[in-house]
Amino acid sequence: MSPELTALGLAAVLQIAQIAFYAVLGNRELGVSYSLSARDQTRNLTGKAARAQRAMNNHFESLLLFTIAVCLCQFSQSNTHLTAGAAWTYIIARTLYIPAYLFGLSPWRTIFWTLGLGAIGVILGVSLL
Repeated sequence: MSPELTALGLAAVLQIAQIAFYAVLGNRELGVSYSLSARDQTRNLTGKAARAQRAMNNHFESLLLFTIAVCLCQFSQSNTHLTAGAAWTYIIARTLYIPAYLFGLSPWRTIFWTLGLGAIGVILGVSLL
């Protein structure tokens, strides 16, 4: 398996971990009975639970672009050391983004987000050129 595909698999595992982490924080704040209900009445999360939810949603958006980039790289057989390095940069940046978002670490959250998006751009650039 290529490094890019391995990174994509790890990005999916990271997303699952974020879903689980958000669920734990959300259940602590809102209570299990609300989570098990039909949720007809909207309740808003606050604090770290809300941040975990936003970080999770942000990764869903980013993961779509990363998946496109990796698939394009694989199908066009554009794998290089540069695309492999970019894929690993994406994983590291997205992993560091979670605690940076959770604890409101500015400007680190933005730096890690930018590194992840830049890594996607590198993979797309190499694959399309």
